[in-house]
Amino acid sequence: MDDKLKGYKEKARELLINFKIEIWDIIQVKTDKTILEGILLPRSEYASLNYIEIKLENNYNVGINISDIQDIKKIGKREAKYKIPEKSFPKNKNLPNLKLLGTGGTVASRLDYTTGAVIPSFTPGELFSAVPELAEICNLECELVFEILSENMKAEYWQKLAGKVKDAANSGIDGIIIGHGTDTMSFTSAALSFMLKDLSIPVVLVGSQRSSDRPSSDAALNLINAATVAISDIAEVVVTMLGSTSHDYGLIHRGTLVRKMHSSYRNTFRTIDEIPLGMVKNRKIKMFKDNYKKRSQSETKALINFEKKVALVYSYPGIENEQIDFYIDKGYKGIVLAGTGLGHVGTIIYDSIKRAIQEGITILMTTQTLHGFVGMNVYSTGRELQNIGVIPGRNLLPEVGYVKLGWVLGQTNNPEEIKELLYTNIAGEFIERELPIAFNYNIDELLKNKKL
Repeated sequence: MDDKLKGYKEKARELLINFKIEIWDIIQVKTDKTILEGILLPRSEYASLNYIEIKLENNYNVGINISDIQDIKKIGKREAKYKIPEKSFPKNKNLPNLKLLGTGGTVASRLDYTTGAVIPSFTPGELFSAVPELAEICNLECELVFEILSENMKAEYWQKLAGKVKDAANSGIDGIIIGHGTDTMSFTSAALSFMLKDLSIPVVLVGSQRSSDRPSSDAALNLINAATVAISDIAEVVVTMLGSTSHDYGLIHRGTLVRKMHSSYRNTFRTIDEIPLGMVKNRKIKMFKDNYKKRSQSETKALINFEKKVALVYSYPGIENEQIDFYIDKGYKGIVLAGTGLGHVGTIIYDSIKRAIQEGITILMTTQTLHGFVGMNVYSTGRELQNIGVIPGRNLLPEVGYVKLGWVLGQTNNPEEIKELLYTNIAGEFIERELPIAFNYNIDELLKNKKL
């Protein structure tokens, strides 16, 4: 495809050709409601076919539906420079050596100030140009493992990442940062938590809710905080993202207890049913918990086998047997139910649940309330499901239950061993009890009242 219209396809492409418009043209677009002026930006290959995207003068991007466009005029051109000026990342023998593994997302990107376009930054020099503070924390090595939209994450990518982490940890690197899109970051953090055995160094997943072309971007601070955590004594998989809307500190979340809880807030990530492991502010760490694994000289192993034929099914009013029968007939090995309340599903699907278990499918119950524990001994329906063979998932988040079941089934097909592993607290995914303050914790208030 001609780079002059990179990312544009079908009708959107035809429209731009008709008006003789190319990428980086400054254009005036007349719609049936308004007139907009900006730079035509390239589009992702996954972007909608029916929109063009322009960068407005105020630096915000806007998509315009081609069906609304009445006229386009070219009024200038401002081309992006894709080669980012690099400053050599300084090496300091007194600083720790970190490795940044890239998977996609906006955290490892920078702004082209000529055009306002966001350009991937993935050499140490590019990142040093974008976030020079990193050189005061560490020596940095970068590797782009893959570049995907995080909604396209899958088990094969988790397996590859786990292998990369194992190799780096055993080579003597001091810490790992993984740049990741935020939408599925908690799935990946859970997967790596289960796959990496005897982890000897920190593995820190980090992302950005707002891209670096916005004044409110959290990308640079999140990277600085992630690097700070990656040189700490934590030897677990954690997520480090902003902890408040005031843009002043990050929180350190255990990889099996964290969830994205808002579609756009910068402090979207929360530890569920617990408080975070700690916080990072001004490159200093304050730990709230002491029950975390510490750095060691152990050899990191990667147990990457994963059963892909696992389904995550949310219960809803009117759910039918055919919802479960579909997965039975397709040869699935496991089903995670996100039940209502304490772990309930409509009694109408009990017959299919029985059939699934009789055919050797492992069924794990979680709760879609997210907070709280599955309580399948409270009501007779829960006890009946247990008698059928459904396994209670305690406080497992539905997505963590999905990842754990897939990983467990990748390790063994023995029913007793499966159950034993599901009941084992492998990576801090189980907690003894929900903390009263965990449902809606506010770190600022807890610090102010000296509860942390």
